[in-house]
Amino acid sequence: MNQNHLQIRAATAEDREIAYKMICGLENMVLDRQNFNVVFDRNLKNNNIRYFLAFYENVAVGIVSCHIQSLLHHAALVSEIQEMYVEPEFRSQNIGSVLIARAIDFARKAGAVQMEVTSRSTREQAHRFYEQAGFEKSHVKLVRYFKNEE
Repeated sequence: MNQNHLQIRAATAEDREIAYKMICGLENMVLDRQNFNVVFDRNLKNNNIRYFLAFYENVAVGIVSCHIQSLLHHAALVSEIQEMYVEPEFRSQNIGSVLIARAIDFARKAGAVQMEVTSRSTREQAHRFYEQAGFEKSHVKLVRYFKNEE
């Protein structure tokens, strides 16, 4: 892949369809479209959230989201990758690394002291990717699903 043909830019409202398709691919399911649109549009207006899209020869090939929040236990701003996806046919071509670099740049400029990422325990290939990108396994995430309590 010719890296000169790869472009990274912040997502806009016009990118809603691209983001929806990629996040459905990430989750391997069809998400509720109306709720997705509400969340996407709300997050675009939040200065502490950015979605970055990767385009190769004007074709959307990847997305990363970066959320920044003030956390008491750090007494500082902390950034987190909430979603990261690269189209399967474009994986292992450095696109993910370029997307992470863009998210890190955004987070550092905003004053974040670190970046975190959570990945399902079954996504071992993703874990290796994040470790190669400089992330360390340092926490365990536990989840309580409310839908199971109805």
